[in-house]
Amino acid sequence: MKSATITELKKELKYRSQEQLIEYCLAMARFKLESKELLTYLVFESENEATYIESVKTYIDATFVEISATNYYYIKKSVRKILRQVKRFIRYSKKKETEAELLIYFCKELKNMNPSYKRNRVLTNMYEKQLELAQKAIAKTHEDLQYDYNLMIEELHS
Repeated sequence: MKSATITELKKELKYRSQEQLIEYCLAMARFKLESKELLTYLVFESENEATYIESVKTYIDATFVEISATNYYYIKKSVRKILRQVKRFIRYSKKKETEAELLIYFCKELKNMNPSYKRNRVLTNMYEKQLELAQKAIAKTHEDLQYDYNLMIEELHS
């Protein structure tokens, strides 16, 4: 996800109501370093969650491609970095559907990674923990979505 410039943000904020601005500022107070990314999400992407999810998925794809597969030490480091970013993107959204979808997608990419995550204990534990967290998020979504997400999880288990 690319952050908007300060000028673009300023122009867009002129068209927001005072209540929205107050809400944005309070949310920014929680995030220090990531405030620019958070404001970008709030102003430009919060109204269309599907495109936000797609942009994060694109980020995940791009970063998994960049992982150096020469040594498991570097793989673990890179995967942890990707997961930190994904968790930050999830925090911006605060929606359980977004959390579930992004965690499932992260696990799918980790599963498809070469060399296999199964050869390393830390990566295996990370994979299983993120699946657990995805299942917890799924439990808090609508029943129809739960069914779809559980199918995705079953696909990852097979």
